[in-house]
Amino acid sequence: MTVIVLTNCPPGLRGFLTRWLLEISAGVFIGNPSARIRDALWDEVRQYAGQGRALLAHTTNNEQGFTFLTHDHAWHPVDHEGLTLIRRPDPNARTTRTTPKQGWSKAAKRRRFTRG
Repeated sequence: MTVIVLTNCPPGLRGFLTRWLLEISAGVFIGNPSARIRDALWDEVRQYAGQGRALLAHTTNNEQGFTFLTHDHAWHPVDHEGLTLIRRPDPNARTTRTTPKQGWSKAAKRRRFTRG
């Protein structure tokens, strides 16, 4: 079983997926293609998603019984002792600047030249 969920993707991509999968809701595709076809479909989705997001979930032979892949999602799959879990971004986390801003600020320049 394969499920592909598209968000904010071009209509042409949705039309392409309907050749292989059944669209059961807007942007939600389900079917049972072979592994080769599933991988080819996922490559096409990643290539033509544009600004959109995509999620692929399919059955596999592991403890969970499925696995999934994401494309341009804020939530990322993380392997935790053999189980795949989703790491969501912390909404309270402050974004820190990794590289300091170069040069002088306008206020510092004014202060420097007005002091004499």
